[in-house]
Amino acid sequence: MKLNPIRSELAPDVRAELVTLLNLLLADASDLRSHAKHAHWNVKGLTFLQLHELFDRAAGEADTWIDDLAERAVQLGGVALGTVRLAALVTRLPEFPGGSIEGPAAVAALTESLAAFARAMRAAVEQATRLGDANTADLCTEVSRAADKLIWLLGSHLPETVR
Repeated sequence: MKLNPIRSELAPDVRAELVTLLNLLLADASDLRSHAKHAHWNVKGLTFLQLHELFDRAAGEADTWIDDLAERAVQLGGVALGTVRLAALVTRLPEFPGGSIEGPAAVAALTESLAAFARAMRAAVEQATRLGDANTADLCTEVSRAADKLIWLLGSHLPETVR
């Protein structure tokens, strides 16, 4: 990977590995946002309004994560690969159900997507730490903490046996 010249203590090969990692996370975050918006637009049932607003909140959080991850990749001298088509090629999230979706099924599906995303963020913390980039590790910690909070909020809408 060709990097743009920047002033950094991190070696170019380390920065290239971090940019690759950040672009994978960017794809996952972009896919997660699309899951949340799909749920937001298509949820049905008695708790429609509450879930409609909660899913929109999740999409808004994902928007923030997308921007932060993309900007970090560029700060390291890389290019943010942020198109929907590029994200679809490499996302590691499970497929989200299509069509209209009842409230509990939408919550369960989005919770599963968020959990996969949060696992990827925690693994990224370890990788960034191993590579000596405390700033990327900190960003990934911040994002995983916020994802865990959303998982908790969504989980409050699920039966205890599913949480």
